[in-house]
Amino acid sequence: MAKPPLSPEQIQARLLYRDGLILVLDKPAGLPVHAGPGGGPNLEQCFDALRFGLPAPPGLAHRLDRDTSGCLVLGRHRKALSKLGRLFQGGLVDKTYWAVVVGAPAQAEGRIEAPLLKTTRKDGGWRMVVDPKGQPAATTYRVLGSGDGLSWLELKPETGRTHQVRVHCVELGCPILGEPMYGALPDQRRQQPLHLHARGIVLPLSKNKPPIAVTAEPPEHMRAALRSCGWS
Repeated sequence: MAKPPLSPEQIQARLLYRDGLILVLDKPAGLPVHAGPGGGPNLEQCFDALRFGLPAPPGLAHRLDRDTSGCLVLGRHRKALSKLGRLFQGGLVDKTYWAVVVGAPAQAEGRIEAPLLKTTRKDGGWRMVVDPKGQPAATTYRVLGSGDGLSWLELKPETGRTHQVRVHCVELGCPILGEPMYGALPDQRRQQPLHLHARGIVLPLSKNKPPIAVTAEPPEHMRAALRSCGWS
């Protein structure tokens, strides 16, 4: 069995929240959440260190792209995963992303509605495209700051389509800094790590208790660009 990419101590240090039902992890950028067709290191290999006395490791309640960092929710057992599945599928989870984008949107805040369709590329890979035949997708955004030709956006996806935030930023006319697939960025802007972070998540898990709200600090690779946009 392949060695997990993070030690038990490293993965446990990334815990942002823990109770009897769920865990929320600060996912590192650059590590896929599960093995793709080609295998390779992934976050699920580390979940055995997150049992905390339960008979089985936790499971993924949703997904983040390999290059996206931040709040990732795990269910600690089958009942928890079933409950989380209903919340995510019902659009009841409030998700907030931070992105540093190249350029600026025409308006300081707004809503992007652009249906997304998964298409196959000539090389056998795939990409998402805006297409009327695609699945409905909507994202609200607002500009939190700007500087150095960049803007710092807060984005709230109302739907959970693959690569939604990334494609919707291109639709706004400002691709995410480090975006390798969507939007024509100059080399020095494209060859950086992707500047997209799952900043916060709010989960209404219980009718009798307030929702669980968790935030993750931005990763090291985003901080210089965020500071140039006014983050401190």
